[in-house]
Amino acid sequence: MDRARKRHAGKRGGDALQVSLDKALDIAEAQSADLLALEEALALLEQVDGRQCQVIEMRFFAGMSEEEIAQVLGVSERTVNREWRMAPAWLYKEVYK
Repeated sequence: MDRARKRHAGKRGGDALQVSLDKALDIAEAQSADLLALEEALALLEQVDGRQCQVIEMRFFAGMSEEEIAQVLGVSERTVNREWRMAPAWLYKEVYK
């Protein structure tokens, strides 16, 4: 019984989904293509509207709150909220066009 428990222990993967190395590489390749497209879209957004780009970077990548972003950028929370609602839609359109 102890052997069976050890084999299914969380630190050894437990009941985690097992994926072949080939499948894992396919997934990683697809994700890297998405990341490159996102990076290109962010660069374009920075040219179009630098503040929206900053809001996305601070909120999504740095995990900052709208209040924190507003303080850093010197704008109101409402402005940050508006930028946060508009920018992801623009990015999605650019990445998946």
